[in-house]
Amino acid sequence: MPSTTVRISHSSWKALREIAVRAGEPMQTVLDKAIENYRRKCFLEEANRAYEALRNNPEAWKAELNERAEWDVTLNDGLRKED
Repeated sequence: MPSTTVRISHSSWKALREIAVRAGEPMQTVLDKAIENYRRKCFLEEANRAYEALRNNPEAWKAELNERAEWDVTLNDGLRKED
């Protein structure tokens, strides 16, 4: 796997090392997990802002509710429930 060097503060490096030791994982693994968690957090925050903007626009919100109602029909498509 290719790698590159990234500078972090000494306090961040110490925290990363401590977490890695406690988790019994390499520092790279802990850092990869932390970055992925932060990426997901940012994605959800952005989605929440977009959803809030949608709700604050009465016309767009009404269109959203109408589309949901149209999709709800697909739940009753006549298929049997799987056991």
